[in-house]
Amino acid sequence: MPRRAGLTVDKVVELGLSIVDQSGLDGLTLARVAEAAGVATPSLYKHVAGLPDLRERVAGEGIAGLSDRVRQAVIGVSGDEAVRALMGAYRAYLVEFPNRAGLLVAPPPAAGRREDLLAVVLAVLRGYRLEGAEAIHAARILRSSVHGFAVLEAAGGFGYREDLDESFGRLVDVVVAGLRSGA
Repeated sequence: MPRRAGLTVDKVVELGLSIVDQSGLDGLTLARVAEAAGVATPSLYKHVAGLPDLRERVAGEGIAGLSDRVRQAVIGVSGDEAVRALMGAYRAYLVEFPNRAGLLVAPPPAAGRREDLLAVVLAVLRGYRLEGAEAIHAARILRSSVHGFAVLEAAGGFGYREDLDESFGRLVDVVVAGLRSGA
């Protein structure tokens, strides 16, 4: 296989993320990335230390994409409107990129990227005067609610004809009501 000019760590990660988008996290292998890059598999070791390193980097990019999306959604809003915007952006991201869901729940590599996402969520929760352990509990509730809904939606797990947007709106209402009550 001829060496592909211009291959960088960023390009390897971009190809890895594309493979995840097509085939899921289990489809991410060095061989598939090498094939997509047009290089022999051993050539990837110039850019990543192996599959665990590649997976961590790809997870970091997936988390960064979600962080960027929710950060943009909450700029200039606060309180209930910020929670609604955050949850809507999170849902839209996972519906658009359903195979990235596994990147968000994998064991915690990409710690810095996760901290960026958590910082956005905690900033939104400060509007409810939640700090410390209470904020972490609320962040977990918010995350598990929207993540679970989006994963089910993307997989076609809601088989009834009732409007999904209405169901999601009701879920967000429940989360907002809980935050208002100090949950």
